[in-house]
Amino acid sequence: MLNSGKSAKRKAMLLGFGLDSDGHKRVTRGPNFALVGGSKETHEQMTEKAIKINEKLKARGKQLEQVTREEFDDIAHDVGLKRHAPETN
Repeated sequence: MLNSGKSAKRKAMLLGFGLDSDGHKRVTRGPNFALVGGSKETHEQMTEKAIKINEKLKARGKQLEQVTREEFDDIAHDVGLKRHAPETN
């Protein structure tokens, strides 16, 4: 029996991957995020955005797992993130 009759608590986490590199290995973890890789500049930008997202969530009185996709998109836009639209052929 996996669940023992209790409802599973929903969890959410932000994952950030920096694809550029300057030879250093960088990992930053927070209460609901993990950031890996990237140059110093990229990693700092990822960290700043993750912290700002958490500040916005706190201001709304919510945890990451409590926001809808639309709310998250709104928060992400507020901190300077943009959704990437895949190219069509």
